[in-house]
Amino acid sequence: MPESLTLIDTHAHIEGKEFQTDFNAIIDRATAAGVSRIITVGTDIESSRKACELTCLHDGIYCSVGIHPHDAVRVTEKCYDIIRQLAMETPKNVAIGEIGLDFYRDRSPRDIQEIVFRRFLIMASELSLPVIIHDRDAHEPILRILREEKSRGLRGVLHCFSGDLKMARECVDMGFYLSIPGTVTFPANDQLRNVVSGIRMESLLLETDCPYLAPVPYRGKRNEPSYLKITAEKVAELKGLSLGDVARITTLNAETLFSIGWKKQQASIAYKIRNSLYLNITNRCSNHCSFCAKFTDFFVKGHFLKLDHEPSASEVMSAIGDPSGYDEIVFCGYGEPLLRLNLVRDVASQLKKMGCRIRINTDGQANLVHGRNVLPELDGLVDAISVSLNAADSETYEKLCASPFGSAAFTGVCDFLGEAKKYVPTVVASAVTVPGLDIEAVRRLAESLGVTFREREYADVG
Repeated sequence: MPESLTLIDTHAHIEGKEFQTDFNAIIDRATAAGVSRIITVGTDIESSRKACELTCLHDGIYCSVGIHPHDAVRVTEKCYDIIRQLAMETPKNVAIGEIGLDFYRDRSPRDIQEIVFRRFLIMASELSLPVIIHDRDAHEPILRILREEKSRGLRGVLHCFSGDLKMARECVDMGFYLSIPGTVTFPANDQLRNVVSGIRMESLLLETDCPYLAPVPYRGKRNEPSYLKITAEKVAELKGLSLGDVARITTLNAETLFSIGWKKQQASIAYKIRNSLYLNITNRCSNHCSFCAKFTDFFVKGHFLKLDHEPSASEVMSAIGDPSGYDEIVFCGYGEPLLRLNLVRDVASQLKKMGCRIRINTDGQANLVHGRNVLPELDGLVDAISVSLNAADSETYEKLCASPFGSAAFTGVCDFLGEAKKYVPTVVASAVTVPGLDIEAVRRLAESLGVTFREREYADVG
């Protein structure tokens, strides 16, 4: 089903001379491509002022102010004062940046670059603003400084990320976002594609860095915000998501980091990921898994799932609307769906009459919860069931999942998987790749139970 596209270009330089002759046409093309907001990023006093001025002329343009490391040697106390003043007096200024280190061009001495970088980090902390960090051939110094300044509560983004996956993970662990430019489409840039594949979407932003770094097939030409869609399409391909998924998630990420346009959301009962429709019918769960993201965040792939009440069957059907365009309808959400067995049967029965394919994602403890074998009650209603096995032995399962059923829980899940084959055509056992877990042992157990096995990426929900 069609999904409206809303993208945010989190790093552009549209205040520059490269865009003066056809500025309005550029904005029109960006809007047509789904780019609803643009952050134009200052790199010196002049461009920072121009960026601030531009925000007054267009609702969808925001800015950041800063001084690029190329100009670090020319930064004076007056420069700091001007940037601070612009940041404080411009309502649509959202960050301090572009700041950082550039050890590739070395247009300013490295020690001075570090001094200036730290001063701007301190300024951002004092103003409670995020930072937009430039890092070129300075990965280790950037990481060292961010570690040393961590106590300031810094947040922000490493723009045009060029480090490897190890660096990416450390940056994300420190609370920073990584911004993905058009270079992800360059044939030789496997390193960035590995980063995109290995980092959760919830930690990624999109940018053009225009007029630079145009994506393929425009490589070598002037970049512009409308080309952001090409980068988003490549990210979607790498993550196995739809373009709409990538747009929704990265837009929420940008709104959260830069405090632009965010508004309180109503919890989703039915929500789309890829071309599947997921049903969020409860936030209760029969486990308390140590790796579950909902203890810190109720967003999944850009959808807010914290229910204020458990919906009725009629509310669920109303939220679904016309189900005909989806590949499948999945009872999943942010809780254990089979706690609401009667609702699942009711809704699934109605959907099957409409020709829908039905899947249930479950922790496999429904028989323990209800005190009976519930699987015969799903016969003919469910096409596939995915069961969170998560361990190869009872002790590990209890440690990871903290089931209220204690030592009986693991046996109960295994029995549920074996029984499910009698009533559900497709049965899958899954395990989250928690660090230290013997995932191959879980795979062997699943295969011994006669079911398909699937790994689920650690800390990546949906």
